[in-house]
Amino acid sequence: MSYTETIGSRAYRFADLKTLMAKASPQRSGDQLAGVAAASEEERVAARMALAQVPLRTFLNEALIPYESDEVTRLVIDDHSQEAFAEIAHLTVGDFRNWLLSSTTDADALTRITAGLTPEMVAAVSKLMRNQDLIAAARKRPVITRFRNTVGLPGHMSVRLQPNHPTDDVKGIAASMLDGLMYGCGDAMIGINPASDNLGAITRLLLMIDDFRQRYQVPTQSCVLTHVTNTIAAIEKGAPVDLVFQSIAGTEKANAGFGISLALLQEAYEAGLSLKRGTVGNNLMYFETGQGSALSADAHFGVDQQTCEVRAYAVARKFNPFLVNTVVGFIGPEYLYDGKQITRAGLEDHFCGKLLGVPMGCDICYTNHAEADQDDMDNLLTLLGVAGINFIMGIPGADDVMLNYQSTSFHDALYVRDVLGLRRAPEFEGWLESMRITDARGALLSASTQQPLLEGARDWMGIA
Repeated sequence: MSYTETIGSRAYRFADLKTLMAKASPQRSGDQLAGVAAASEEERVAARMALAQVPLRTFLNEALIPYESDEVTRLVIDDHSQEAFAEIAHLTVGDFRNWLLSSTTDADALTRITAGLTPEMVAAVSKLMRNQDLIAAARKRPVITRFRNTVGLPGHMSVRLQPNHPTDDVKGIAASMLDGLMYGCGDAMIGINPASDNLGAITRLLLMIDDFRQRYQVPTQSCVLTHVTNTIAAIEKGAPVDLVFQSIAGTEKANAGFGISLALLQEAYEAGLSLKRGTVGNNLMYFETGQGSALSADAHFGVDQQTCEVRAYAVARKFNPFLVNTVVGFIGPEYLYDGKQITRAGLEDHFCGKLLGVPMGCDICYTNHAEADQDDMDNLLTLLGVAGINFIMGIPGADDVMLNYQSTSFHDALYVRDVLGLRRAPEFEGWLESMRITDARGALLSASTQQPLLEGARDWMGIA
């Protein structure tokens, strides 16, 4: 089905829904690289005008990637709930935007319709929204998950402590981990990107974190971000696996490029559940995504990069994840060129994930060859804090020495919590107070007060 919109004397024709969605997207370098972007701002406006008139029902009848050839499309269609959709089934995309922003639409209403939303519906409405619309609507939709603590409560924001090391040196990782804990970070998880996929090295890291966690009774969860097949192998060998990690994308072909399928993710999910390591809940999958991953794998099929990204959240939703992280500026300026595009993408991803019922966090980041800097990240950090982001990254000095990119620091987390009044996960906050790292308000205590834990941890690490 084709779509037409006239501006002045000029008529714009869009061959199908996939083309219309791409042309309606905000400007970004990835869509230009793929050759699917609007040729002018006028064409972009025309596409948005036409998209606003498309009934939501259309997305159930016109698949952007064929049902027969893509298991993600099959997942979206087969798991769609007509009952949940009924409340909004009469709306167009433009009407849906107005419904989302209405003062009468609250968290209960957004929760009721979650199973009735497809990623394409959610991506479409985001293309009609200003940044403030994305913030306002996402803030209405908390997504709460639990493993050893509770993440996503309104008025709270957690931090993934990311103590990476270029050679996976256990003492170096432990020192960065301790540094982050002393700043009150780590309630989302302690998550290491290993430099090696060697199973022995991965197991050593898991054992180190688990030993520290048990010794000091830290109510958090660990994760070593290796391929899901390595995690399954580690589980089979008895390693203390908490969260199961995998990078995912929004098409079957892109996921195949990661060496995964829905069946493999199901196997990993069941393996994680079999360990029964959660204490307050059993959300245990940790997924990472990023706009441009399908394009970089030549697996986008002409679908714009933001819509491909939102399809990945449908994959995540299937496995009841504890955390989902859009690593928003990591892939590079070929996909998100500058600070403005990174900021827009971060807000889109958070909004779309939350609408689909996914516990969204964001690695607020950029690579050093992008037209972006730390001021851009400060802006996005603040906006996402207002929008109700579940978690952000905590990296020593905001500079990852293993992955070589710029993110957010322990101090950045202190800033956004202070200016917005955001608390940590309640179980973790109670632990920080009991260890005299923070006071009852969540504010850091002096270094001298923290000294007993610091000295004990140094002894545990064997560091003079």
